[in-house]
Amino acid sequence: METKEMLFSGFRMNGFAMLFVHLVLLTAAIVFCFWQGGTWLYVTGGVLIALWFVFLAGYMLLEPNEARVMVFFGRYKGTFRDTGFFWVNPFLDKKKLSMRARNLDVEPIKVNDKIGNPVLIGLVLVWKLKDTYRAMFEIDAQTMAAAPVVTADGKQVSLNVGSAVAGRMNVFENFVRIQSDAALRQVAGQYAYDDNETASGELTLRSGGDEINNQLERELNERLAMAGMEVVEARINYLAYAPEIAAVMLRRQQASAIIGAREKIVEGAVSMVHMALKKLEKDGIVELDEDKKAAMVSNLLVVLCADESAQPVLNAGTLNH
Repeated sequence: METKEMLFSGFRMNGFAMLFVHLVLLTAAIVFCFWQGGTWLYVTGGVLIALWFVFLAGYMLLEPNEARVMVFFGRYKGTFRDTGFFWVNPFLDKKKLSMRARNLDVEPIKVNDKIGNPVLIGLVLVWKLKDTYRAMFEIDAQTMAAAPVVTADGKQVSLNVGSAVAGRMNVFENFVRIQSDAALRQVAGQYAYDDNETASGELTLRSGGDEINNQLERELNERLAMAGMEVVEARINYLAYAPEIAAVMLRRQQASAIIGAREKIVEGAVSMVHMALKKLEKDGIVELDEDKKAAMVSNLLVVLCADESAQPVLNAGTLNH
């Protein structure tokens, strides 16, 4: 039977009230130890002192958006979520977790897009713990902590789980990082880099925008659900061709841009020539036969489509010697 997260329902006591009881217990222990009344008083005092030390382990402090997973000799007893200062059974193992949102910037990785082009893609995401039981008991945190992790500066370090919340959260972040890498490869492999190599209107990594990000977020949530984690937001923050093909693709994009610009220039030039011919014919400025019209069209297209401004040449006739 699958165990799910549940709220802790065991005995609890206000921490400040227990401090008063603790003080009374310590006072009674001192009195019994130094009272001249027989061996049984010394034994009672020793027992009270032992209880005083045992009860010290029952105190715990919880801030907003924090939780404690309560384990009693290996048995899950529930998750404590109330904020404040409390005292509980000192034999409970109180594993502290942070439920606050955390950022993760995944360094760009090299993947192959839909048509096989190597691209560099990275993402940034916001995640947090959702199910404390799954987070603590569905993944092997100890094994993950023993595995080396590559930091941003290229060094390999081992995560220390220990009993501190920071150690556990670092282990969970490492799990999220690995799954994010896999999800990013999965999503990036389903789309081409841009629309130069796909059918018109097909979704691409560059043009996908929110749709690609939403799919990435869904993929991440499916992978992290088993560990009790939730992705609040995921966004691709880096996208570029891999260095080995970047120069070639840049020239291709430049050629595509030049062709597109030329198409616009020719389209505009033809429209302007058509307008000029209609205007001359309408206003009766000059009558042109078909040969003259063809020559005029040729000259106007050369002028309008040229990269440089036209240089007029004046015909002044010939010189007689």
